[in-house]
Amino acid sequence: MPDLALVTAAEISRLAGVTRATVSNWRRRHPDFPAPSGGTEASPAYDLASVRAWLAARGQLPADSPADALRAKLTTKAAPLWLLPLVLAAGRMGPGELKDVIALPDEILMSRLGLAVEPYHDYVPGIDNQRYRDESADLLRALLRSVAEVGAVPTAEALAEYNSDDMASGGNYQTPVPLSELIADLLVTPGEPYPATVFDPACGGGGLLIAAGTRGATELYGQDVVAGLAAQAAVRIALETPNAGVTVRVGDSMRADGFPGLMTEAVLCAPPYGDRDWGHEELAYDPRWMFTLPPKSEPELAWAQHCLSHTPQGGRVVMLMPPATAERAAGRRIRAELVRTGTLRAVIALPAGAAPPLHIGLHLWLLQRPYQQTTPAQHVLFVDTAAANARRTDKTATRRPTADWPALSSLVLGTWREYDLHPDAFDAIPGTAHAVPVVDLLDDAVDLTPARHVRATPAVAPPEELAATALAVRDRLRRAAAGLTALSGGQHWPPAGSTARDWRQATVADLLRGDALSLVRAPLMVHRAADASRDESDQVRTLTTQDVLNRRPASGPAERAGEEITIETGDVILPEILHHGASVARVATDADAGHLLGRQLYLLRPDPTRFDPWFLAGFLAAEDNLNAAANGTSIVRVDVRRLRLPLLPLSEQHRYAMAFRRLHTMRVAADLANRLADEAARVLSAGLTEGALLPPDTDT
Repeated sequence: MPDLALVTAAEISRLAGVTRATVSNWRRRHPDFPAPSGGTEASPAYDLASVRAWLAARGQLPADSPADALRAKLTTKAAPLWLLPLVLAAGRMGPGELKDVIALPDEILMSRLGLAVEPYHDYVPGIDNQRYRDESADLLRALLRSVAEVGAVPTAEALAEYNSDDMASGGNYQTPVPLSELIADLLVTPGEPYPATVFDPACGGGGLLIAAGTRGATELYGQDVVAGLAAQAAVRIALETPNAGVTVRVGDSMRADGFPGLMTEAVLCAPPYGDRDWGHEELAYDPRWMFTLPPKSEPELAWAQHCLSHTPQGGRVVMLMPPATAERAAGRRIRAELVRTGTLRAVIALPAGAAPPLHIGLHLWLLQRPYQQTTPAQHVLFVDTAAANARRTDKTATRRPTADWPALSSLVLGTWREYDLHPDAFDAIPGTAHAVPVVDLLDDAVDLTPARHVRATPAVAPPEELAATALAVRDRLRRAAAGLTALSGGQHWPPAGSTARDWRQATVADLLRGDALSLVRAPLMVHRAADASRDESDQVRTLTTQDVLNRRPASGPAERAGEEITIETGDVILPEILHHGASVARVATDADAGHLLGRQLYLLRPDPTRFDPWFLAGFLAAEDNLNAAANGTSIVRVDVRRLRLPLLPLSEQHRYAMAFRRLHTMRVAADLANRLADEAARVLSAGLTEGALLPPDTDT
């Protein structure tokens, strides 16, 4: 697209590095926003030069970050997918080599990059060989600078943002990183090596294969029907698992299997949901249907059999499934065969909010292709994490629940591994996990919904013991509520005047250049500490994004990469990704000091003679500040260098810092009171329904 061109609202959001909702707000709230110059009423278009001028006047035109410069270039260039091989080539260059290449004259640069990407054209599926031309020099340099400063993976994601509309496909959702890691961890068997070969027939952006590769898989295979997603997956997997062999192909896995005859030790898959156009008619006699042809309305059961067809005897499959697959009448016959043959090992119900679509709780199905001439498994494990997670749910500004991933992963992995070791002697966990005999499942419905099998009535506690427990919980709740009341009342918060204060501000990028702050991030490639250092790793933990969002101590396992970042008291830590449009900044205390900084976290270390860390954290986490520095669509990232801070004397900063610290203490107290209220209500409700407690006397 030439410079003097029209841009849509989506392209403006990429140009400014903000969300589309922010652009919509600008259009509604600012009369001086450029009027449409073309397009349609439903999709207006705007003059690019006018938009640039308006953004520059407001200080919204990115200039500091190479990643922003790349996004700006992409609004004037077509088909950025052809740049993916260059991202891979640049990601494998050293910092010195990148710097030298960027400095080359245009003609030599084109020749040098052409040679650099030649080995990767066949590696990245769906990308034709490209000859770089001199007119692309600015764009290519912007890409190289982005790789040099922010890394190859974020640069590839910037290209993905540009093509997100073209790559959208009904029923496809991006699997969150914590869930991808949990799914990959379900293949871990204590004392045995990780599966060497892993396949994902609906790989999307490659998240499941990346998780498998970082855990030890050495051969990774993927396929996706969307060419752009397959290309991104090939690049991302190669960058994040450099020691693994990677093969990714484009195509419809059901109609045109890109790996006929491939047998892998394990398959991980999050298939598209509810896609009835999966090839039911033309695939009626396909040899993959080991448990009969699935009905047209059961595409997920077709995917399950496709995955099993790529595993040998004993090969394992982990799938992310919609809950309806466990109970729909049309799939009863295939479910019965999965149970009867011992192929279905476990069904695990996740809490709502663990993965999109966020309003439902998805299921994990663990399958294993049975060995011939062996007795089929006699039990199926059912785990319901929804009830356990509900008491630890974090409520965001949109009141959507989010999973407590460390607790959820610990529960799922611990339960599964215990069952996998002793399937016939598994001790049920009341209300959470139960191994159900196969014969009890083969009824008219073959309903595999975990909640139907694990929510049995637990053993009733003695009434006197339960009454004493309830009294203790209520006493703790009263003390917590009294503390919260004291923190939230009392002092008067006066108005600033007839109008809000207007400060002189500077961006974090300006402050970094002036050495008022230093910015560090955890290395991209990390691995867990070896067993030999277990004593140390039991004490040193990794601060994760969820730890920051939930205001809890560091909970992640110690990770070693040779360049790990150790947290110091007074550091300010901010998540890179916005969660439902909100975030928090954490000031490291003595309890955090010595632990390691996790991935997807920024760490700002202020000069104590120039900035109070609590002042810094309070203004960094302001909603307007975060939204103005955010970019992306499905994954919204914060460019910390674009965040703005008021320039105030240190003495005045201390006043604001005390206020922000008081608000933090109030939030912590509210979290405690909320947890205790949930616990008290649960204990009292259980006592009433179990007959151990009587209702209170209504006369008192």
